[in-house]
Amino acid sequence: MDARTLTNGTVWLSPPTALDIDDITACCQQPSVGRWTTMPVPYIRADAEKFIYDMVTPGWADRSPTWALRLGEHAPVVGMIGLGPIDSRRDHNSAEIGFWLSAEVRGRGLMTQAVHLACEAAFAPGWLTLDRIEWRAIVGNHASAAVARRAGFHYEGLLRSGCVQRGTRLDSWIAARLRTDPPAPAPTWPDGI
Repeated sequence: MDARTLTNGTVWLSPPTALDIDDITACCQQPSVGRWTTMPVPYIRADAEKFIYDMVTPGWADRSPTWALRLGEHAPVVGMIGLGPIDSRRDHNSAEIGFWLSAEVRGRGLMTQAVHLACEAAFAPGWLTLDRIEWRAIVGNHASAAVARRAGFHYEGLLRSGCVQRGTRLDSWIAARLRTDPPAPAPTWPDGI
């Protein structure tokens, strides 16, 4: 699959490269990033190298794109967003979305814009042509839930022990957006999430 850069003029999504390893390492050392993800903690440069060489590059070849979120075409990485297989199944009509954002740029709607761009590209005929994109987050990750809700994902429930984070099973929330769902905020979320 050909790598694609996506932009709306405010955020740029481009495949991360080896030139981004130091920026990725710095961002992923933020406690708030490690708190809500399954990435290694502490996060070191070797983890970023492994991410680029063992996940990003093969992912693009296997219909699992990962983009670096930037605030300009050639700007440093401030976040990451990707689409991957669900539970390692090879259902080529669905994917799971995952993302993180550096603390310095949160609260500006950047990740919601990035999720819209990624979903629009993933649902487009002739590229991934997905029917369904799932979002999952560890229970309590209200910032991620807010992004998913604003990006048109419909809440579907609680997965008891649905996530393994560094060897510990945790409950997770699940939501999904279908190709036929409008990109407007979804009204199906329970209070408090």
